Amino acid sequence: MVNPVRKAVFPVAGLGTRFLPATKVMPKEMLTIVDKPLIQYAVEEAMDAGIDEFVLVTGRGKHLMEDHFDHAYELEAILAERGKELELEAVERVAPDPGKMSYTRQRRPLGLGHAVWCARQFIAGEPFAVLLPDDLVQADQGCLRQMVTAYGEVGGNIVAVEDVPREHTDRYGILDVAEDDGRLARARGVVEKPAPSDAPSTLSIIGRYILQPEVLEYLNRHETGAGGEIQLTDAIENTVMDIPLHGLRFKGRRFDCGTKIGFVAANVAFASAREELRSEIRAELLGID
Repeated sequence: MVNPVRKAVFPVAGLGTRFLPATKVMPKEMLTIVDKPLIQYAVEEAMDAGIDEFVLVTGRGKHLMEDHFDHAYELEAILAERGKELELEAVERVAPDPGKMSYTRQRRPLGLGHAVWCARQFIAGEPFAVLLPDDLVQADQGCLRQMVTAYGEVGGNIVAVEDVPREHTDRYGILDVAEDDGRLARARGVVEKPAPSDAPSTLSIIGRYILQPEVLEYLNRHETGAGGEIQLTDAIENTVMDIPLHGLRFKGRRFDCGTKIGFVAANVAFASAREELRSEIRAELLGID
């Protein structure tokens, strides 16, 4: 019997320099895929997986996300007055129940591990999920929901994984695989951004994690790793002797929306999946030289 995962951490303090000037004043997590910002997709994925408490680890200039998840009373009143029921429902659905959304500040950009550590008071000794909104997964069943199912089977720490070309291993955390049944891979460890010649496999971690609170005990040391940052993968690696680690090959397509090509591709894919947009978007694409 495993303890349920009720809480999720969203590290959203990054600067989004790849998307300047769009992200000069707007958080990159507020960039939209069709008509919803990336952060909303991530929160909705967590809700679908049974998460009912959320904490955003923010930084300077990220107040727009707090406003997004709040009620917009004037807008809602205007929509109601004009009889725009669908639009009103879409706006009202954004806000979680009162008291379910929290915010904490990462004052210095010291790495993903440090961002998760900043949420330690919120986690309070429970297993928790971590979702990176830059990684957007298009799937019939949400990626985190698939992970929660796998967590119920094996417990421990679970990360979402996919195979990458060996020449790209220096961009990701890579699993050192002990056993692999094609769906779940049990790992003896994880290496952050290894050179292709040193990578123990090509099974890379994407931005979805289910972690035990013991990971925070290692993060509390504030030891730096690759890139001089406090790495979340190092904390997972240092608990693997006591807490089993599995990588789940999720069903779905992942888009790296931290890159321009991934962001554009996600917009096309998500628009094409919507019945009311499918034919028009395909016609527009065919008309592009």
